[in-house]
Amino acid sequence: MRPAVVIVVAYLLGSVPFGYLIVRASQGADVRETGSGGTGATNVSRRAGKLAGVITLVLDAIKGAVAVFIALWAFGALRNGQTPGLAENNLYWWVAAAAVAVIIGHMFPVWLGFRGGKGVATGVGVFLVLAPVAVAFAGVIFILVVVATRYVSLASMLAAAAMPVLLLTQSEFLRPVGGLSPLLAAASASALLIIFAHRGNIGRLMGGTESKFR
Repeated sequence: MRPAVVIVVAYLLGSVPFGYLIVRASQGADVRETGSGGTGATNVSRRAGKLAGVITLVLDAIKGAVAVFIALWAFGALRNGQTPGLAENNLYWWVAAAAVAVIIGHMFPVWLGFRGGKGVATGVGVFLVLAPVAVAFAGVIFILVVVATRYVSLASMLAAAAMPVLLLTQSEFLRPVGGLSPLLAAASASALLIIFAHRGNIGRLMGGTESKFR
């Protein structure tokens, strides 16, 4: 029963539509009617300004991190004095499931008819807890791609797709990553979800009509 409860809590936490609520409160509008139609930080910035976008980014990341901390606590990893990511056992498969569930909640929020954001910021929050070193390198990839192309969508997809490779590289050449198999599964599933959520952006990138970061 406990795993099911934790995963449902993670999904519901991910479903909290911070971007939608911020734009609704500040502009009286539905952010999904703007730009890409998502509730994430980039689209919020287009509708309500950069400050609103930054606040959305931080809150979406926090809910991802909180969902993972709840899972770690519920399955005993924190209460037993362990550090996240240092034990390879079944509890980390459930933590990985909760990590994916919070991202799914962000993308398909029950409160908004399953139309949400693209999961990038929430994924950052998730993996800042589980794999901060890999996230740092993914952040470098994101920044380099944005600087080179000014396409946030492309940078987001490439950074997400790089996470499984970065986890393997870290484990092989820097220091072993505890719970590597569950983390790889969560990172791969998250990358596929994020790329799927950007399918409209992919079409615009191929057609040369994607909006650039300014």
